[in-house]
Amino acid sequence: MKIAVTYENGEIFQHFGRTEQFKLYEVEGGKVVSSAVVGTNGQGHGALAALLEVAGADVLICGGIGGGAQMALAAAGIKLLGGVSGSCDAAVEALLAGSLEYNPDVRCNHHDHEHGEGGHTCGEHGCGSHKCGEHGCH
Repeated sequence: MKIAVTYENGEIFQHFGRTEQFKLYEVEGGKVVSSAVVGTNGQGHGALAALLEVAGADVLICGGIGGGAQMALAAAGIKLLGGVSGSCDAAVEALLAGSLEYNPDVRCNHHDHEHGEGGHTCGEHGCGSHKCGEHGCH
């Protein structure tokens, strides 16, 4: 199994469509056997799903993600675990242990305005948190 995580300085990058790097983890027998950080070559949004498909990713862990990218990932057969924040390595370990908390209804709908304006709901799912990818109500 190959797990991809949006990556920036060891942390889960909170906007899938703008991530500049992914950390890819190769998993065998329930354990990480190798990992590598790969660049996106300036690609964004929909093209990133194709990049992950070519890389052989089975699962994506990320913060916020828009509907179009979600559909592209589904079409590529990549399972989405969104609304996650914190350390990439810790998230993968939690996934392998069966304890990763994620938001199955994650949405990122701020593509029509700049960050910081009202209505920003990247990764927010109605529990009072307005931080990208935050899922602190679990």
